[in-house]
Amino acid sequence: MPNFSPRQQEIIEAAIAIIAENGIQFLTIKNLAKKINVTEGAIYRHFTNKLEILNGILDLFQARANANFSPAVQDSSAMENLHKIIHGMTATFVENPAISAVIFSEEIFQNHKQLSDTVFSIMSNNLNTIEQIIQTGCENGEIRTDIPARQLAILIMGGMRLTVNRWRLSGHSNNLLQAGEQYWQTVKKILSNP
Repeated sequence: MPNFSPRQQEIIEAAIAIIAENGIQFLTIKNLAKKINVTEGAIYRHFTNKLEILNGILDLFQARANANFSPAVQDSSAMENLHKIIHGMTATFVENPAISAVIFSEEIFQNHKQLSDTVFSIMSNNLNTIEQIIQTGCENGEIRTDIPARQLAILIMGGMRLTVNRWRLSGHSNNLLQAGEQYWQTVKKILSNP
């Protein structure tokens, strides 16, 4: 996890909640200070501006993504690794539902090159990891080879994103862990050798 102080962590979590509840336009230092019951000056002692807070959100998400992706590439079975990633992603969003509203809303970051570059880097790293696992599975005969590994990785990432977005937009009304497991069963059929 990033090396945030407890107060910085509190500010970042409050920022995530504000964005999830009301949108990026409501993320102001004033609203943050009000949400955690401190002065605006107290916020500025920990972050110089809103951009730095948004970077903190991305750092936090990257650390959580790394926690899901890193252990998976150490196991021997590609299918087990992919299953762990999908389960880990859904579990992360169930534990922190507000973060899905932030991470899957690119418009939040599109006007800041540094932020959009960071989001692109996170997406690329995750996609590359999934592609690498698929490629290993192709080489050991576990996964079909008639579709390029990159395309399969894109399908997995895109489907996962849609699964999480449907859950988020429904007001978290369905069981995301169960939906993730159903999604995995479909992915497994797609990946398996015909």
